[in-house]
Amino acid sequence: MWTWYHKLSSPKWFYQLSGQWLPWIACAAVLFLGTGLVMALAYAPADYQQGNSFRIMYIHVPSAILAQSCYMMMAVAGGIVLIWRIKLAEMVLKCIAPFGASITFLALVTGGIWGYPTWGTWWVWDARGTSMLILLFLYFGVIALQSAINNTSGAARACALLSLVGLVNIPIIKYSVEWWNTLHQPATFKLTEKPSMPMEMWLPLLIMVVAFYLVFTVVLIMRVRNEILEREYKTNWVRKLIDPSADRSIKSSVKNGGE
Repeated sequence: MWTWYHKLSSPKWFYQLSGQWLPWIACAAVLFLGTGLVMALAYAPADYQQGNSFRIMYIHVPSAILAQSCYMMMAVAGGIVLIWRIKLAEMVLKCIAPFGASITFLALVTGGIWGYPTWGTWWVWDARGTSMLILLFLYFGVIALQSAINNTSGAARACALLSLVGLVNIPIIKYSVEWWNTLHQPATFKLTEKPSMPMEMWLPLLIMVVAFYLVFTVVLIMRVRNEILEREYKTNWVRKLIDPSADRSIKSSVKNGGE
């Protein structure tokens, strides 16, 4: 297991292996996303109180869950950067931040769209909404640090430290509804408890959550692969990948020179 972990941390090995994974994960993402949307929009019954406006839940809930997961993954990558100084972890940390900011923004916007017909307002400064807004600012902070520091390793360490410090916000988001009296309803999606909604509503939500994670995986792999090519462009294996003819010409010149 430890040997496999060290191999996976190699940019070259990750690039080659992820190239084999990517088409399968992308196909699964399209399948789950298409199935989830059809079930959510066409087959799930309208809510007896909210009517059809509740269907925004199938975007809002997965995006809110994924926004927190992205930050936790970014913090894990940050911990690896600070402890082991693994280059691939630096790339993962950098690549997660823009997607995490985008998905957090989507969660905030869809929350407002859902909240207006339900609560009569687009935004309230309740604990859940405010802590999600702080999460967005944390993502922005990581992105800003990456842009402000020219030294790649120094920027990675600074971003890693910020991501670890901001990790304290995740339990606040999760338990804010229980700790404070807010307008926001308790968690809609739980795997450890019996669903509080009918199965025909809950199943599309489960499929959409899986679909969002698959889409994130596809985007992350693609971004990391591009980052690897940008950072490793001077290495022989990237040069061979970009221009295989160059490798053949080098071998030919060496052979002719030897003769």
